[in-house]
Order: sequence, then C-alpha cells, then structure tokens
Amino acid sequence: MAVTPYGKREIALGSGVFVLLSLASILAWRHYESVWPLFPLGILVPLFFWLLWFFRDPDRTIPGELGLIVSPADGTVTHIDEVNEPEFIGGPTWRLSIFLSVLDVHLNRAPASGRVEFLKFRPGAFFDARREESLIKNQNQDMGLMTDEKGFPSRLLIRQSSGAIARNIVCPVSTGAKLARGERYGMIKFGSRTTLFVSRDAEVEWLVRRGDRVKAGETALARVLGGSEEGKS
Repeated sequence: MAVTPYGKREIALGSGVFVLLSLASILAWRHYESVWPLFPLGILVPLFFWLLWFFRDPDRTIPGELGLIVSPADGTVTHIDEVNEPEFIGGPTWRLSIFLSVLDVHLNRAPASGRVEFLKFRPGAFFDARREESLIKNQNQDMGLMTDEKGFPSRLLIRQSSGAIARNIVCPVSTGAKLARGERYGMIKFGSRTTLFVSRDAEVEWLVRRGDRVKAGETALARVLGGSEEGKS
C-alpha cells in the first residue's frame, strides 16, 4: 500500500508513540507478570494501522476521454447548485461539493488540466463539514485553474475546507504551475469538504447527482458540451 508523502509527519509521530507505548506495555507485563499491561496493545495496533490506511495513496485510472471534468476528491456529493463566486470565477458559477469522511482517501486531484492562476487561504471556523455553514465559514484554501482544453469552462476553482477534526490543509502548488487532469496537488487531513466551482462560459452536463459516491481523478463529474469563443480560445 502506497502512502502519501503528505502524511510523513503524522506517521513518524504515530510510529514513535506506538513504539514507546508498546515498550512500556511489554516492560509492565514482565514486571507485574500479568497480562493486563498488554491490553492497550489491542487498541494501539489498530490505531497505528488506521493511521497508515488514512494516508494511503491508491493508484487511479484517469479517464482519457476529452471534455470530462473529474472529481477533485473522494467522498459523497452533497451539493450541485448555482452560486456567485466573485474572486476568481467573477460571477455566476456551478458549484459541486463533496463531503469526505475519515474513511475516505483525502488526497486532492486536479479536475482538469490547466495552469494555477489563483491561490488564497482563508482562516475560519471548524464546523462539522457536513453542516451547511461549513461551506462558507470554515477555514479553506482556494486554488484557481485556467484550463487549457478547447471548449472547456475557462476557469475552475477548487476549495479545500477544514472540518471539525481536519485542521491541516495541504496545498503545496505555486501560481504558474501546470497540472494535468487527475494529478495530485494536496490533501486535507481528516474529515473535511472539497468544493468545485465551474465557470458558466461553457455548457456542461452533470454525470453525478447528490448522494453519489465519487473518487478523485477517476470519477467523471461532468461532460463539457460546448463553450463561448473565450472558452474555446
């Protein structure tokens, strides 16, 4: 099982705690000549393997068909609606939001190929990511892409949002960086939300609906049907 480099710190810390507590349990078992000091190992071992599993980095089959927007995250689709996004899209936009539980892979992937044009971190609250207000009030990191596929919506914005448990958003890309469709670009550590904003300068057909389970880089969220002259240039 491959593990993402984004989890090195947590895995190193978890390994150290696991080793120290395991040694303490074994020494106590030998000293007291009783099995009760070994009981904590029954909790430590599953927790350690869960930590490794949480930071797993599974291979994904990226769709090769032109005109597809793929999911930026694993999880459950909770919103597909229209909102206004003034900072990068600059007006009306489609919004699709995905809730990630602590059981989901938390790596984020680019929904389309393009160039990173916008990055903005916003401090905020840590509401449960399943709550409506988390979409607006929680700590989040925006990344705006100028797409390079003809006929595509010219701008896509991906928002990584914290949750009640998630307190660490990872987004190591820089403006000007080129990303391929499905390429890893960051993660949110523990329960959280990822939201995709799609500019309205091209027509899209949504291929998923609320309640659907999706996989980052692999699930096609929408098919692009056409666009304006600006989107085709």
